[in-house]
Amino acid sequence: MALACVLAPVAQAQYGAAEGQWHHYGGDRGHARYAALDQINKANVEKLQVAWRWESVDEPLAKENRRLLPGQFKVTPLMVDGVLYVSTSLSQVAAIDAGTGSTIWVYDPKSYEKGRPTNTGFQHRGVEYWTDGEARRIIIATGGRQLISIDAETGRPDPKFGDGGQVDLAQGLGRKINERMYGFNSPPVVCRDTIVVGSIVFDAPTQPNMPPGHVRGYDVRTGEQKWIFHTIPQEGEYGVETWEDDSWKEAGNTNVWTTLSADEELGYVYLPLSTPTNDWYGGHRPGDNLFAESLVCLDANTGQRVWHFQAVHHGLWDYDFPCGPNLVDLNVDGRQIKAVAQVSKQGFCYVFDRATGEPVWPIEEREVPQSTVEGEETSPTQPFPTRPPAFERQGVTEDDLIDFTPELRAEAIEILKKYESGPMFTPPIEIGDGGRLGTLQLPGPAGGANWGGAAFDPETGVLYVPSMTQPFVIGLRQPDQNRSRFKYIRTGGFTIEGPQGLPMFKPPYGRITAIDLNRGEILWQVPHGDGPRDHPAIKHLNLGPLGAAANGVFSNGGGVLTKELFFVIQAEEDPQNLALRMGKTGYLRAFDKKTGKLVLERTLESTPHGTPMTYMVDGKQYIVLAVGGLGQKSELLAFGLP
Repeated sequence: MALACVLAPVAQAQYGAAEGQWHHYGGDRGHARYAALDQINKANVEKLQVAWRWESVDEPLAKENRRLLPGQFKVTPLMVDGVLYVSTSLSQVAAIDAGTGSTIWVYDPKSYEKGRPTNTGFQHRGVEYWTDGEARRIIIATGGRQLISIDAETGRPDPKFGDGGQVDLAQGLGRKINERMYGFNSPPVVCRDTIVVGSIVFDAPTQPNMPPGHVRGYDVRTGEQKWIFHTIPQEGEYGVETWEDDSWKEAGNTNVWTTLSADEELGYVYLPLSTPTNDWYGGHRPGDNLFAESLVCLDANTGQRVWHFQAVHHGLWDYDFPCGPNLVDLNVDGRQIKAVAQVSKQGFCYVFDRATGEPVWPIEEREVPQSTVEGEETSPTQPFPTRPPAFERQGVTEDDLIDFTPELRAEAIEILKKYESGPMFTPPIEIGDGGRLGTLQLPGPAGGANWGGAAFDPETGVLYVPSMTQPFVIGLRQPDQNRSRFKYIRTGGFTIEGPQGLPMFKPPYGRITAIDLNRGEILWQVPHGDGPRDHPAIKHLNLGPLGAAANGVFSNGGGVLTKELFFVIQAEEDPQNLALRMGKTGYLRAFDKKTGKLVLERTLESTPHGTPMTYMVDGKQYIVLAVGGLGQKSELLAFGLP
């Protein structure tokens, strides 16, 4: 018993942010997003106030050069020994005093001089920390394709790493790429002294030959490339036969644009992979297309595949795995399982033994609708987990339509007739097929879950998932063959407006779900946000919270767990409309993690975008989140008790 008492804290320290610090993007390398802190608790959380604020060092650059408009400030800081480490939207790196918010040092790699980063522009989510007990390094993969190792004490690049502290990430992919279509905005992960790096690839191509999303490993001390894992298998490799007609030779994307997770004890890294080129039509890439939309486990030292699971065969829905998976220790029917849980845009949580890839509960291949588009060959089946239940609405039927009043429901039924609809995995149609405007997809490509991911409580085995009920309309058309080599390209691509500007479907439109992963059951689910309950057509009904922002279409943001609370952000904005994004605000909310009761709702002056984190320094607990960008001042806000 005495030995058990000694060992228990050591085992638990592998999960969550230990000792009031926050060394990795998700708190730990397994994305628990959990800290066992309770100075801020249910009894006093309403007293939270801004303790300090830090203005991004991008602001002076943006004022000098209007072309350098910082995008959404999405960073989640790290905290190591009283110092916060952040990346900025322009890929600068700063060290900040965690107790006062004063700047200690800034390093500017001038990444922005390489042009506007692909896909999302000037945005960046964070950095990675590594130490061997002597050297201490901050590692960033910039929007300008630089892998940089920075001395955490001085803010200067390590001269022994790469070429003067930098590695050119546009090199070493095995084929020449269009560099403007390739970049980085998520932190790498270090596992057993290997830096593992994903990438972001332009997501709306007109040609099939996009950069490949191959994942690479680099020596953390020297920057030497140790290995490359071909996310699109090459000749003779496992899975190449799933790219029929030799389509592997030219196909691109299939990248890890989001964060990665790692198990230091096993020496494994976990890759949440995205859709191949292009997201909506795959006639030029027949087959299942491994390792697209798969969770892949690699040996961090060698880059060799250990196991994989493909969640979408021959993807046509932009159902990327959007976030780093959660490494979780479970007790399922008396079995101790070191597991990995991956939430998805589809609204599923897939759970596997993280050493073997064996599903904890059965995953069934079920028949799905087939494409009517010329040249498209859809998979006859797709995988469906049997546990836990889906945490989001899936597929479209009349039963799902808004029914606050008979009039609204009748109007929604008429709108639905304009679109192809059906169960989840109903394929895109050609615009005009049967007079319809496209396929109504639910969840849409923004989720379900998205890059904010989930948070896990290692003490209770409960997973907390923020998600969105956001439908999307997608249609295909034949392009000008002088401009594109695709037979079909996407047209439209928009969120659908329901009757009188209300959502098409029943609420909630944003939600928080607590899942008991030991039993594979949902404990509770609550709306996240008020939604459009003040709309003139339904205001008289005096409805409770409907979830999502006031327009009912968006509820974003990840969360952080403490002993008693789940903190999460929400942006009050419309992702489809830049004008509506400008000048909007949002909320920091806290829920009682046992019951789902809302215990804090704090209106923010600027729109929040970064997943919050928490830490303790000098005896005081802080909650820190990033706000602003896109015309608003980019800032970190640190909340604490008076």
